[in-house]
Amino acid sequence: MKIIRIGMLGSGFVANFYMQGLKNVNGQEVVINCASSISEAKEFASKWDIPEYTDDMSKAIERDDIDLYFIALPNELHKKVAVNLAEYGRNQVCTKPLGRTEKEAKEMLNAVEKAGVFHGYAETEVFAPAVVKAKEIIGMGGLGKVIWVRSREGHGGPHSLHFWNKELTGGGALMDLGGHCVEASRYFFGKDDPITDVFAWGDLIVHKDKTKAEDNAIMIMRFASGGVAHIELTWCSRGGLDLRNEIHGTEGSIFTDVTRSTPITTFTTKGTGYVVEKADADKGWVFPLPEEAFVYGYQAECQHFVECLREGKPARENYYDGLEVAKVIDAGYKSMREGKWVKISG
Repeated sequence: MKIIRIGMLGSGFVANFYMQGLKNVNGQEVVINCASSISEAKEFASKWDIPEYTDDMSKAIERDDIDLYFIALPNELHKKVAVNLAEYGRNQVCTKPLGRTEKEAKEMLNAVEKAGVFHGYAETEVFAPAVVKAKEIIGMGGLGKVIWVRSREGHGGPHSLHFWNKELTGGGALMDLGGHCVEASRYFFGKDDPITDVFAWGDLIVHKDKTKAEDNAIMIMRFASGGVAHIELTWCSRGGLDLRNEIHGTEGSIFTDVTRSTPITTFTTKGTGYVVEKADADKGWVFPLPEEAFVYGYQAECQHFVECLREGKPARENYYDGLEVAKVIDAGYKSMREGKWVKISG
């Protein structure tokens, strides 16, 4: 088995989840971490037993002994780093969102196409075991024709300060969380059933002292088949990550709730430590989520990208998908501004 040598670009929240996922993937080795400071890179490398670390992005990218790079960086760096990687002919996986706008995502796709390199769009939702199982049931005809999807993601607010700055990130709750729900909806309906137009609402309700972006958003998406998806995004949901899907068809329905229907319930007066992503408390009645990297889809997507690269196959989630999501999010923000339905660009 060829060992896939990986460069991890970033040392924050999502980079740690990728490392958790990769830990259970055979035939790979993370050989270098690049972070914004040498102290962060050293700490991350020590935590995950990575042999090399640096704060020099150019030197990390210029190496010719790395098979695959993971872009686990803030939104504003995705395009620059992806294009730079492509210019050096480097295979790459980028975390969501691919680009902050359709324009950025298109530039990234054009760069990897021109370079002829492998590209993966790291959208965890459609690799989560519960979501994959739901798709299998749909594929077997268990729901008949899918006609309505409701997808929700919420928590109490971003974990890092830069997420509150919409000039850096490209938006608020819709940008931060909407990509998961948009891609889940595309996955359930099928990618041969495109989203044609959207209507969205967003407002800043709670976190007025922290951001100028929307902390709540709702978006309706119409599909070419006549089906509808309704997605809800919020930075005002307390109690930890709330991640749910409903899929309704002519012959049945499926409901997924991986963060609030966990297999373990605990009562404690002392505290449990880490409970679940963005939990507000660890005392009283708490619902710890075992193996988050598996439940959210990090392990499955990491395994998929590594195996696809080794076998010379395209990833089932790639920059084409990232571009489609960016188009929908762009249209959503336009709808918020104009208060009307907006068609998705061709």
